[in-house]
Amino acid sequence: MTGRPQPKPDIVSALRAICLGLPEAHEEPAWTGTRWRIGKQTFAHVVRIEDGWPPAYASAAGLPGPLTVLTFRSTIAGFDPLHYAQAPFFRPPWFADIVGLRLDAATDWDEVAGLIAASYRALVPQKLVARLKP
Repeated sequence: MTGRPQPKPDIVSALRAICLGLPEAHEEPAWTGTRWRIGKQTFAHVVRIEDGWPPAYASAAGLPGPLTVLTFRSTIAGFDPLHYAQAPFFRPPWFADIVGLRLDAATDWDEVAGLIAASYRALVPQKLVARLKP
């Protein structure tokens, strides 16, 4: 493998449409993949795993790839840790409030939009929450 694997453009575009629809959110390249932030806090990060790289993600997802994963904050009201510990979800060990989701043809994009919005809400000041669509 040469260079860092990147998520497919159609997946990044779908996530971009969700994430940049949130007030004051911005997109930037991450150490691998793409992330969306509010201020300096990341509320969504998409990564491509191939040949076991990046190893922390491959280990957390339980697969060497190829696959694409999204990580987001799990400090969500009504959060059910058991639900988010089963495929297609996984729990990365590096932060207690992070959940991973394998993205594939079966991905429910409405669910992804809801999870991203909840992740965003967990990080933003209340003045921005008030600007969100109900």
